[in-house]
Amino acid sequence: MTIHAPLAHSINDFDPDTFDRPAVAWRLDVQRNDVEQPVHQHRKGQLVLALSGGVTCTVPKAMWMVPPHHAVWIPGGMPHSNRATDNARIFFLFIEPDVARMPDECCTLAISPLVRELIVHLADQPAAYPQKGPTARVAAVLLEQLAAAPVEQLYLPISAHPKLRRIADTLVADPANRSTLAEWAQELAMSERTLARLVVQETGLTFGRWRQQLHLIVALGQLAAEVPVQRVAGNLGYDSVTAFITMFKKALGQSPTQYFAALR
Repeated sequence: MTIHAPLAHSINDFDPDTFDRPAVAWRLDVQRNDVEQPVHQHRKGQLVLALSGGVTCTVPKAMWMVPPHHAVWIPGGMPHSNRATDNARIFFLFIEPDVARMPDECCTLAISPLVRELIVHLADQPAAYPQKGPTARVAAVLLEQLAAAPVEQLYLPISAHPKLRRIADTLVADPANRSTLAEWAQELAMSERTLARLVVQETGLTFGRWRQQLHLIVALGQLAAEVPVQRVAGNLGYDSVTAFITMFKKALGQSPTQYFAALR
């Protein structure tokens, strides 16, 4: 089933927990998305796969970016919300607990062409497919292959601490903000050393590394939506395109053009 609609308006019409099949898939084509899906949770685990465009998934302590041909895994029972880029083609795979060896924590998975095509095929089948037969066998192979998918570190740790949440909300809304740690400490009425310790304690990263990871997440979302590299660099406050590409290559081992060409 293909739905052309804002993400929040359509996914709420489908309740995967009403089906007892090991795996249920469906797809969504987002032509224009200006609404974030409200925080919700499922009994089933959920895999979110983007074949074009991208999806950002937010869970209580982290933000996960789903670039094309990757997927984010959200274990059953975990509260989360999703936001898709414009012109995204998204597949959702809902998996019954304990039917596959999936990670216990939320993570980004690299999806092989075989797994991708199995998910696409399953999305074309009724959610209440026969318990035995060709579709059930496809689902079994899919779950076996998916359990071997490699994990990639495309996420941003987010703290519930009110002062760090304020910084995160500000930088997500304006990633070009280049306020230093000292300037943030002054705005938050605390010492620079105390703020530095708090960032590491809550996120596991220094302030500079944490902001760089945020830039990477935002950049992947914009690049997946086909925003030109030059504009992405400007949106993130980089003085030059070269500086942005250097950051991207250091984080992912390839330039933005090489990275997305490899995904395609």
